[in-house]
Amino acid sequence: MTDPIAELHADMIAWRHDLHAHPELGFQEHRTADFVARKLAEFGVEVHRGIAGTGVVGTLRAGSGRRAIAFRADMDALPIVEKTGSAYASTHPGVMHACGHDGHTATLLGTARHLAATRDFDGTVHFVFQPAEENDGGGKRMVDEGLFERFPAENIFALHNWPGLPFGTLAVRVGPQMAARDNFAITLRGTGSHAAMPHLGDDPIIAACRIVADAQAIVSRTVDPLAAAVLSFTQIHGGNTMNVVPGEVTLAGTCRFLEAAVGAHVAERLARLCRAVGEESGLAVSLDYQKGYPPAVNTAAAVATAADAARNVLGPDNVTTDFAPSMGSEDFAYMLAAQSGCYAWLGAGPAVPGKLLHQPNYDFNDALLPLGVRYFASVVEAVLGKPSNR
Repeated sequence: MTDPIAELHADMIAWRHDLHAHPELGFQEHRTADFVARKLAEFGVEVHRGIAGTGVVGTLRAGSGRRAIAFRADMDALPIVEKTGSAYASTHPGVMHACGHDGHTATLLGTARHLAATRDFDGTVHFVFQPAEENDGGGKRMVDEGLFERFPAENIFALHNWPGLPFGTLAVRVGPQMAARDNFAITLRGTGSHAAMPHLGDDPIIAACRIVADAQAIVSRTVDPLAAAVLSFTQIHGGNTMNVVPGEVTLAGTCRFLEAAVGAHVAERLARLCRAVGEESGLAVSLDYQKGYPPAVNTAAAVATAADAARNVLGPDNVTTDFAPSMGSEDFAYMLAAQSGCYAWLGAGPAVPGKLLHQPNYDFNDALLPLGVRYFASVVEAVLGKPSNR
């Protein structure tokens, strides 16, 4: 007996390698969008383009059912110099698929091809290919431009490959699976001086160091230890020569949290610290705090559907719903805030140092491709069943 999904594997690998060799950054996924739209059309899927610029949505109908679900894949790459040395390595210097979005796109294309060939369901499936997941909020823009008004669905599902989870396992939980992400920048301005005469200035470097040091107590001493939060400084800029104390220093970083009240508390405490340092040092200290991605919150009914569908194709021992969420962020959160759904991790195998997500030696595990298709197809079967005329 033939296995139609297994027979798709070679084609999906070829698609994935082509996409990997031609990565594009957020909202610049023109070639990728053309590739996706062309394939969907070849499969007989209705193609819609232009939502959120480079976004593509495919729609497939079967039977007479009125129920609809949606699947999402992200298409963008990262500004990273690839070091995998693979035969299909990035041909675009300084840009690579270091998070597996090439694999996610190939998986959803494989799902579309399989479902279009079989049409063994009763209702509508929307295939959402999203731009700009990494940093630019492509998911928010798709929602703002009417994604769910144009393509209504009772739930939307997404997968992300996850190194560190056993290969072929699926992890999904009710509630937040990924954290919210806010970003901030702090500028300290004063009077510079000759390095040999620091008393003639007010040295913003000293004040900046105090902010970095004292901010560490915000989470450790003012947030409930059982409430997840991370406050990280990731940039310090100031000065350009060895014998001058600069007049300006900038700091930047990120705050991650699962609950909105915790995020608001950390932001308020950071603002209070900046004001205090400014008052004591005499410097002009400004905080630019930018609200970012919300937490990716899964709904209970969608999680139940996803877990059952995964058990059917991966095995009951290969699905987990009891694990800690990640403090990483994911802009599928905007879609989950607008529409009930489920975001899941598909285990890619052991976490190999230097070959993890967002690292220059990372490469998506091609063996995951048919597993992703089987999972999505199982979700379709669970929700939409079979056409009533069969």
